[in-house]
Amino acid sequence: MTDFTIVTAYTIFPLETIEAARAKMIHRGVRMLLVVDDQNHILGLITSTDLSSERPMQVVRTQGIRHSDVMVKDVMTPREKLQVLCMNELEKACVGDIVATLSAHGRQHALAVERAQDNSQIIRGMFSITQISRQLGTQVETAGVAGSFAELGVELGR
Repeated sequence: MTDFTIVTAYTIFPLETIEAARAKMIHRGVRMLLVVDDQNHILGLITSTDLSSERPMQVVRTQGIRHSDVMVKDVMTPREKLQVLCMNELEKACVGDIVATLSAHGRQHALAVERAQDNSQIIRGMFSITQISRQLGTQVETAGVAGSFAELGVELGR
């Protein structure tokens, strides 16, 4: 887990362009940004995979805008669709449990949260299939849903 008490969680606003998101990811050496509002409430996340998927081109076609005008909010994964893992459950979990959870939901990332005394959720960190693969020294696959014909072709070619 990337522990946000140790590692900075980089953020971006929803009305910034996807090119600004790409530049920020490259500059910070990360592949994921949390999307936040003015009060730093998490609205979702955007990954380098989102930026290189077919989603930006779908937005260009459906909204009739230029690629340079596509906003983060148009291609991000909204908070409601994020996989969330509770810290008290993670204390008993092994790596295989986390991978199985991500695979079952077709996700590349999961937020690790704990409950505060007022019952609000505090984000402690993030699990990433890429990071897990790197630490295990082997490629870990999640059975995600193809987001484009190109991705579908890759899945069918296996």
